Amino acid sequence: MTLYGVGLGPGEADLVTVRGKRVLEEVDVVYSPGRLSRSVATEHVPEERIGDLDFPMTRDEEKLRRAWKEAAAEIAPRAKDGDAAFVTLGDPNVYSTFGHLRRTLDAFHPDVELEVVPGVSAMTAFATALGVEIPAGSGLALREADQGRSPTGPDRMVLFKVTDAPATHEGLVDAGYDVTYGRRLFMEQGETVVTDDPDDIEERDYYTLAYATRSDAEEDLATAQFETAYENPGPVTEECAEGVACGDELPEVRSDD
Repeated sequence: MTLYGVGLGPGEADLVTVRGKRVLEEVDVVYSPGRLSRSVATEHVPEERIGDLDFPMTRDEEKLRRAWKEAAAEIAPRAKDGDAAFVTLGDPNVYSTFGHLRRTLDAFHPDVELEVVPGVSAMTAFATALGVEIPAGSGLALREADQGRSPTGPDRMVLFKVTDAPATHEGLVDAGYDVTYGRRLFMEQGETVVTDDPDDIEERDYYTLAYATRSDAEEDLATAQFETAYENPGPVTEECAEGVACGDELPEVRSDD
């Protein structure tokens, strides 16, 4: 029998993967670590198959370890006698509470079989929500920015847990970054906000991220020539796009294409 760690995606119920939905429908019990993940899970399974776990809101490591041991003791028998699932927003292996459960089970219940069902993470969903492209070959770093921190890295960064946007913004701008913020992206709970003004999201919210790019970041993209070519139609004489012979004019852009 198996315990499945199921990624629910960023928060909208229809962004759960097909495999994740199938697992949720087939297991005997689904455990949720919080109300947001529970609200997504209940879109796919009935309330009576949801098992709640109690986790204290604290930074006290001893209290947290005790809570995870209690959670593992609750889940292990169900996963040995049948199939169970533990759900998290995003992906179970990326900035997720599932890692704590896996380590606790490995330590105290090593005979429980585990299987991970990946989910759509904020790392990928943000690009669509913010309308940005991460071109091939770009450097991209993941950083936490809780309590106003302004970490730096390569030309592009995704910052999680931006709980003090004005303070984080000041540090990033001083380091030469342009910043766009997204709050509660693809989440059914709360208001979705996309902005480049940190004052718009001054109020603390754990589900806020930032996309930071250095102002001078550039890529030499093969298809970038198409943009200028369509703006100034004419013969392509220096570089030739695939499927377009050298010296041929690029085809006219039709409004109904």
